[in-house]
Amino acid sequence: MKYGIYYAYWETEWEANYAPYVEKVAKLGFDILEVGAKPLPDYTKEQIRELRQCAADHGITLTAGYGPSYDHNMGSGDPAIRANATEWFKRLFDVMGQLEIPVIGGALYSYWPIDFTKPVYKEEDWKHSVEGVQILSELAKPYGINLGMEVLNRFENHILNTAEEGIRFVKEVDRENVKVMLDTFHMNIEETSMAAAILSAGSLLGHFHTGECNRMVPGQGRMPWREIGEALRDIHYDGFVVMEPFVHPGGQIGKDIHIWRDIKPNASMEQLDTDARNSVQFERYMFEG
Repeated sequence: MKYGIYYAYWETEWEANYAPYVEKVAKLGFDILEVGAKPLPDYTKEQIRELRQCAADHGITLTAGYGPSYDHNMGSGDPAIRANATEWFKRLFDVMGQLEIPVIGGALYSYWPIDFTKPVYKEEDWKHSVEGVQILSELAKPYGINLGMEVLNRFENHILNTAEEGIRFVKEVDRENVKVMLDTFHMNIEETSMAAAILSAGSLLGHFHTGECNRMVPGQGRMPWREIGEALRDIHYDGFVVMEPFVHPGGQIGKDIHIWRDIKPNASMEQLDTDARNSVQFERYMFEG
């Protein structure tokens, strides 16, 4: 397994200059930096070259995460929205290919955060989402990009809420580069058993996010990490494990994630770094056995 962290742990907006975080996570003992996909389609050739070289220089693999905006919803029933999303994802995958990013995860089958004040129809939305992800799969395939269908809790989306639904969805899409993506924060809300969820996903598990039930770094809460690690070993998971902690209120991230208090009161940048370093060491210990 390779271990990473989402850049947004240190930020309050869904885009940033990622190069300094490449250097930071390398020093903290990570293998991966997960970046936000939102700004990537607008990168210049120079920005692409600089970020790719920075990652290579520090031995860091880049992965990407994205909660599609309403107008990037490949699962929309509106042909105009889907056409717009298709063009945007074409540009995104081209840049990801140049940056050698092998996987993107998130609610790629829908949009996020979903507006529950509008009607949702699970069966109909599911059908549109399967069709949309099949299109995404073909767009991503030439670049060798895997798509992680992130299973989210019921308060953030209505289509994929459990591992069982994620598995059924991926099998229905039936594309080699479309995988199940699980996240311990969401699993904590929806799954009866963490281990059973991971075991059921088996070889379909293509990306794995970690975080405590309160969104702190792994090891600072009550998640059953030993059980999770044993299950990952049982399915011989050798992919990416990316922690996705959110501890800062403020900005668009704070609004979308619903961080209404300082989860790490008065924590300095140095303290956040120390917590991240200790957490990745903790994960290696718990998951490697």
